[in-house]
Amino acid sequence: MTDNQWIQLLQILEGKEPESPPIGFIIDSLWLPGWYGISTLDYYTSDNLWFKANLKAVQTFPDVMFLPGFWSEYGMCTEPSAFGSRLVWAKQNLPHAEKVSSSIYDISKLARPNVQSDGLLPFVINRLKLMESKINDFNHQIRFAVARGPLNIASFLMGSSEFLTALMLNPDAAHELISRITDFTREWLLYQKSCFPSIDGILLLDDIVGFVGDNECREFVVPYVKKLFSAFDASVRFFHNDAHGLVCAPYLHKMDVNLFNFSYKHTLPEMRKLTGDSITLLGNIPPRDVLANGSVKDVVQAFENDWNSIKDKKRIIWSCGGGMPRNVSTQNIIAFVTAVKQKYE
Repeated sequence: MTDNQWIQLLQILEGKEPESPPIGFIIDSLWLPGWYGISTLDYYTSDNLWFKANLKAVQTFPDVMFLPGFWSEYGMCTEPSAFGSRLVWAKQNLPHAEKVSSSIYDISKLARPNVQSDGLLPFVINRLKLMESKINDFNHQIRFAVARGPLNIASFLMGSSEFLTALMLNPDAAHELISRITDFTREWLLYQKSCFPSIDGILLLDDIVGFVGDNECREFVVPYVKKLFSAFDASVRFFHNDAHGLVCAPYLHKMDVNLFNFSYKHTLPEMRKLTGDSITLLGNIPPRDVLANGSVKDVVQAFENDWNSIKDKKRIIWSCGGGMPRNVSTQNIIAFVTAVKQKYE
């Protein structure tokens, strides 16, 4: 993100009137390689192609805040790889991290990884170090420390069904596992911050939060996510859960979240009512069915529906309900950006 974009983001979080239309998208390897015209594997294995794809995005859409911006990531595999997950790669698809064990008793005893040396973590850091000067040359900075959330990581290490079952049947072992993952993740966030002093934001992504009930959210989510968002004094504390987001919405304040990206299935008024008026909402047109597969007319109409649904436009960044999906065209993004800008003229 540029300095101006970062200042604008902070103004939006403070509830101030933005100087330019507030538009933002989460972009990563799900969308960027195909949009740029390369394979997913090329995107992961070439620092130069990774940089060029991200640079083309920020230059093609200068009115958009891309979050976290120049994201060094390997799909869902980064954190599980540090715990020993076997990674399966494909040329055109996202990689997959295979589970380490289905037993909560085995998995909860895993040793905490070394964030400087284990799995793909050093690759994430080194890519950014190699490309940092080039990123800076185009007036962008590395702004976020990024990690998958503890429930998300746990679900990869032992399987989603097995992990969710363990929450109910073996809560003590589940706490031990989540605590170990949280301690590791906190150290990982701090290490990113130590490597790049320009970082002033934390982005946590955890869709598995959307699969637990209210009691489980309060017990297994709130205290651990709060610990991660307090890893360092970050101005932006950005949480992504585009599964069922209503369960965590009332507790975002307790988790110290101030920016939330959630499912398009929840309306802006519904989410505002649950989160209060001090949390910035990032959303909320349907990402796949409209932004990717819809026509320009569909995109504009979906935004109009969102715009008209909520009276108070403070602390809203117009986006889609989730990250940027595959096959979103330049044409549809331009249509969205144009529709938003017209409202602020």
